[in-house]
Amino acid sequence: MLLLISDANILIDLEEGQLIEMLFELPYQFSIPDILFAEELEQQHEYLLELGLTTQELTSQSMMQAVTLTQQYTNPSRNDCFALALAQQENCPLVTGDKALRAAAATEGVVVKGTLWIIEQMVRQGLITTAEARDAYQNMKAANRRLPWDIAEATLRDIEAGN
Repeated sequence: MLLLISDANILIDLEEGQLIEMLFELPYQFSIPDILFAEELEQQHEYLLELGLTTQELTSQSMMQAVTLTQQYTNPSRNDCFALALAQQENCPLVTGDKALRAAAATEGVVVKGTLWIIEQMVRQGLITTAEARDAYQNMKAANRRLPWDIAEATLRDIEAGN
């Protein structure tokens, strides 16, 4: 099963879209740095662990890498840099919608996936319909989540066209 390291914003997007339970129906393992979970999610989103989210510790070497990343890239948050360092540690994709973190990950040679990719996977694997995906996007938009809405719609149209 492919391991994907997530940051907090992806989980919040999917929660706002009322698709958080479906995330853990996908054939992937989603993990997050333990420190990020403790600082950003634990108080209000501890239930994510029951749904299937796992937390992982950074090795001492990866912790040093995270510090280097925070010095090298000024726009991603410290916790975002922990997620990037964990993706590097585990040699797996990073799931984020954060523009600055995506840019840093690309510079570091880390594969990046986002909310649109996750929802596309849900549709292609039959977990939700394109209509349900559109409803989820509307919920996210109403919650002021920032996604490329035109690309989201174009992707759903491509799926409906059999592409």
